[in-house]
Amino acid sequence: MKKYLAEMVGTMVLVLMGCGTAVSLACGTDTASVVGTACAFGLAVVAMAYTIGGISGCHINPAITLGVLLSGRMSGKDAFWYIVFQCIGAVLGAAILFAFTSVATGFGGTLTGANTCAGAGSQLAGFIVELVLTCVFVLVVLGTTDAEKGAGNFAGLAIGLSLILIHFVGIKYTGTSVNPARSFGPALFEGGQALKDLWVFIVAPLCGGALAALIWKCLAGCKCKKD
Repeated sequence: MKKYLAEMVGTMVLVLMGCGTAVSLACGTDTASVVGTACAFGLAVVAMAYTIGGISGCHINPAITLGVLLSGRMSGKDAFWYIVFQCIGAVLGAAILFAFTSVATGFGGTLTGANTCAGAGSQLAGFIVELVLTCVFVLVVLGTTDAEKGAGNFAGLAIGLSLILIHFVGIKYTGTSVNPARSFGPALFEGGQALKDLWVFIVAPLCGGALAALIWKCLAGCKCKKD
């Protein structure tokens, strides 16, 4: 049970700190706000990786959990409950953020940092962006945490930095989710277009996570000759 609770707490922190920064900086209005938001999500992952990584592995993302499951590193039961508690944590994080912003003044845009496909121009374009970026992100996770080929204690840092990089690319188009739970919680409170586009931010990252697992299985299992 401890590992499930750890996933809940970790996801709550990710949503609160990452989306909270996006709201506070009015992300997307200038370059500084994009950089700040990207760093917030990456730093939240690094912080949680070294806080709960030893308990649950710090997935805090259903797409990562799916990738780990398909890579044979966890059971279906654990994967199911990881995702359930990640979603609960995301709702809690979004609820806290909504409480902060709903009583404050000066917020002209989103109150929860919810994702939409507005910047991408269509749901299809948003789907492609999220699928590709999630695939890259989960591939980094699977590679750096591999028992034989991974980065050991530096895995958390590598994962956090890669998430910053991915946000730099994706914020303009979708706000960057690459995490179904991260989009689920804020969308419940935001409503409107965020709810209409929510399926994109659930299905696309999961497909990206599955694709990453397939790619990593091919790479890790490759017995290529050395030059």
